[in-house]
Amino acid sequence: MSSLSLAVRDSSTMLRRNLLHARRYPSLTLNILLTPIVLLLLFVYVFGDTMSAGISGGGADRSDYIAYLVPGILLMTIGATPAGTAVSVSMDMTEGIIARFRTMAIHRGSVLVGHVVGSVLQAILSVLVVGAVAVAIGFRSTDATVLEWCAAFGLLTLVALAFTWIAVGMGMASPNPEAASNNALPLMILPLISSAFVPVDAMPGWFQPVAEYQPFTPAIETLRGLLLGSEIGDSGWITVAWCLGLAALGYRWSTSLFHRDPR
Repeated sequence: MSSLSLAVRDSSTMLRRNLLHARRYPSLTLNILLTPIVLLLLFVYVFGDTMSAGISGGGADRSDYIAYLVPGILLMTIGATPAGTAVSVSMDMTEGIIARFRTMAIHRGSVLVGHVVGSVLQAILSVLVVGAVAVAIGFRSTDATVLEWCAAFGLLTLVALAFTWIAVGMGMASPNPEAASNNALPLMILPLISSAFVPVDAMPGWFQPVAEYQPFTPAIETLRGLLLGSEIGDSGWITVAWCLGLAALGYRWSTSLFHRDPR
């Protein structure tokens, strides 16, 4: 077999391994899904009328706020997924399985590829579940074309890939799974201080740069534009630049740590 065939075969084996782990520990997946779903229901049914009135400057219209909120919640779902990846990678690094893999005739990079692809698949499945809940409570995207839906799916996948590589690096750099979970916490906090819930212009002036100059805000604005037909502007290119930069950084960080001597 060629080296490419071996890499594909071994990566597929590692992917199956990680998916089996996810199936055997469903509580982690449920926790990832629970947070965005609870926030979605909370902001729609508890704060929806007030938030929509504040954003529109007029009468309350909960359906308008659902349309505004859902793109941010979908990206928040992706931001919550890497925490599980960091914990899983840290467990592999600290429990000795990586040392055993190093002694076996397998492609070295397949271990990381299995974690990354498995995490991206989990993120996309989580987005589909949260999206189904959003549709059930009234979210509609009637103006989006097939091409825009495909672009939205590609955007979500790209964001998931970028943050997964960062999470893999966090997991490999952490001394234990608890530290890995804490290190991944900023990836869950960033969407909360973005334009997910209110426009950046409605925030205090001193806080606006924090919300604007981070990866989630342009990604959210791009997704809104694709699904709702709002103005995208430069957000699309900024999002792609953020994702490519983070993916390259995470890949370089993860591979350099992986090729060190095992702990």
